[in-house]
Amino acid sequence: MQYLASKDSIVPMIEKHIELKNGIRVLEVGCAEGGVLKAFLEKGCECMGVELMENRIKRAEEFLQDYKEKNQISFLAKNIYDIELSDNELYDVIVLKDVIEHIPEQEKVLAKLKGFLKNDGVMFFGFPSWYMPFGGHQQMCKTKVLSIMPYYHLLPRFLYKWILKTFNNRKQLENLLDIYDTGISTKRFEKVSKNNKLKVLERKAYFIPPIYKYKFKKKVRRLNPIINGIPLFREFFTLSAYYILKKQ
Repeated sequence: MQYLASKDSIVPMIEKHIELKNGIRVLEVGCAEGGVLKAFLEKGCECMGVELMENRIKRAEEFLQDYKEKNQISFLAKNIYDIELSDNELYDVIVLKDVIEHIPEQEKVLAKLKGFLKNDGVMFFGFPSWYMPFGGHQQMCKTKVLSIMPYYHLLPRFLYKWILKTFNNRKQLENLLDIYDTGISTKRFEKVSKNNKLKVLERKAYFIPPIYKYKFKKKVRRLNPIINGIPLFREFFTLSAYYILKKQ
């Protein structure tokens, strides 16, 4: 599903701003099993996937074995903050799909990523607005009622924690509270980008995100232009926001 969403939506959006071809270097942070990167590999790009969980990298290596054998892709199990690059290792494209909302100190990570980007390169970010109905990722809850109940992640932290603690195991509680602490709105993302002298080249706000086409057989829908034009409303109805950034 990640591969299809990348091929149909992410790659075409990026290709409006940079030609994807042999020799183009692509870095994905939080690459999971490598689905997103497969669409770039098919274009001839040279890819690097960074992922904290080694078991997911092992699955990515199996999934993309043919490309790995051709040395077209490599993986690194490391925290993005612990990676250093030289000038000749910089990337043309950097991708973070459903990752930025899990990373603390987002202004700091954008500064770090900017240092990995070539001057004429672009960055892609896709993430759910914190204020959308399931911005807290509460669909992960094992209790069905909590998994389908919208917006309660916007409650004060102590009350939200009490609800989660009552119905979830400790590990899941910690994961959901981490997202509570790092969730990001489109307004804040644009502010953090501006503070790092990153220019928004393109923004797409989705009411029905591209991945829902494959997950739930739903037709992809952009946010209504009227709602999209009102910042407060946009936050509450943007189930996924796609951004292309470049250095100013």
